Amino acid sequence: MKRRQLIGYAGAGLVTTLITCLSKQDRAIAQTDTSLSVKFLGHTSFLFIGSGLRLLANPFRTIGCTAKYQSPKVPADVVLISSQLLDEGAVDGLPGNPKIVYQPGVNDFKGFKFQGVAIDHDRIGGKRFGTNVIWKWKQGNINIVHMGGAAAQLSIEQKILIGRPDIAFIPVGGSGKAYNAEEAKKAIQILNPRIVVPTHYRTEAADPALCDISPIDEFLKVMEGTPVKRSGDTMTVTSGSLPESTTIQVMDYKF
Repeated sequence: MKRRQLIGYAGAGLVTTLITCLSKQDRAIAQTDTSLSVKFLGHTSFLFIGSGLRLLANPFRTIGCTAKYQSPKVPADVVLISSQLLDEGAVDGLPGNPKIVYQPGVNDFKGFKFQGVAIDHDRIGGKRFGTNVIWKWKQGNINIVHMGGAAAQLSIEQKILIGRPDIAFIPVGGSGKAYNAEEAKKAIQILNPRIVVPTHYRTEAADPALCDISPIDEFLKVMEGTPVKRSGDTMTVTSGSLPESTTIQVMDYKF
């Protein structure tokens, strides 16, 4: 998707009516500054609710590795996208008129600061898939880093900009445009997050003929010795519940 199209969506708005009816739990979490609700929508897409903000990361088009996921067209105040590829930047048809943020650098929205850190989306200097944006922000008193489809290893400068995340969303399934298991492990060693949520891995949502990423098993094998917890597609994180050392949190999509 071309950049001018994204600017058009952000400026002209979208025609679908915003669904404002939230569950009681979502309302409660959205108004607190001390907890964060995270819902896994498939692939690298998540909905974050906390501090009065609903944030959608990386909405995708349902094709290839995401073919059998439900389309992540959910109400949000702001949408972060990591690239202009359709598995991370399919913003057409989102409900309401969310602010769409896709440029690296510091982006402000209603008192929130979203730091975008540019990194190559492939292993050949971005020549094939261009630039990926790693997103860093604070919500619900939790420091969040979403690495999107990072494929290049982190530089010292990028590590300094990102800092230590409380929770990091890191691709693990490989292919030409995202970390494989070993590369993800190196990124984890550099960032030392308290919680790692694996993303961008093969699930039963994939069209076998059109998906070249690996299941999560290889990553978990490479990370043997690191504690692993599993949850459904939603979890709540508070600053008081964060582990001292890195723990892997696998979020299971509900088909």
